[in-house]
Amino acid sequence: MTKKERFKGVIRYFLEHQPEAETELNYTDPYQLIIAVILSAQCTDKRVNLITPAFYQRFPTVESLAEALPEEVFELIKSCSYPNNKTRNLIGMARALLEEFNGELPPDVAELQRLPGVGRKTANVLAAVLFNKPAMAVDTHVYRVSDRIGLTTGAKNPLQTEMQLVKHIPEKLIPLAHHWLILHGRYVCTARKPQCGKCGITAWCLYYQKQVASGC
Repeated sequence: MTKKERFKGVIRYFLEHQPEAETELNYTDPYQLIIAVILSAQCTDKRVNLITPAFYQRFPTVESLAEALPEEVFELIKSCSYPNNKTRNLIGMARALLEEFNGELPPDVAELQRLPGVGRKTANVLAAVLFNKPAMAVDTHVYRVSDRIGLTTGAKNPLQTEMQLVKHIPEKLIPLAHHWLILHGRYVCTARKPQCGKCGITAWCLYYQKQVASGC
């Protein structure tokens, strides 16, 4: 099977069975989403969604967050991973957003990365979710699942994975494909024990084909 055929089969399956897919982070506006995405770094969406209601209530605007005391922010987010770094990044992000972008998130990936706490993955998430840009955010799920299925080959880092995926996925589907791969990795193609018995893309999955061939 060629890589082109593999991509075609996987995309066709998800378009048919999951035509709509979106982030599981809870938010109502761009300001809330950037907070949630920054908090989600090396932290589960479930944990972030437990933290953000009180955070949004205490800091309802970018202006209020820009004026926040670090100890106030830390107290609200201390149950997530790396709360000290995220406290600095959240306050720094709010201040930079006001100073450089008049409080409005820019749609450009490069400009988004000028904000504290916003790396390439976070910028791609924001660009794809908020502005429907053809940006492929590669987190641990996307990195692992893409390699396991055989959509990527020999990618040594998230950027190489991103480049291989956007090369083969139609531009208009890239924002959607990001969510397909994340959710598939979270609920079906899990890290320790992939649930091949309930997977709908085994016909195109390189991992599954190797397992069948080895008799496992």
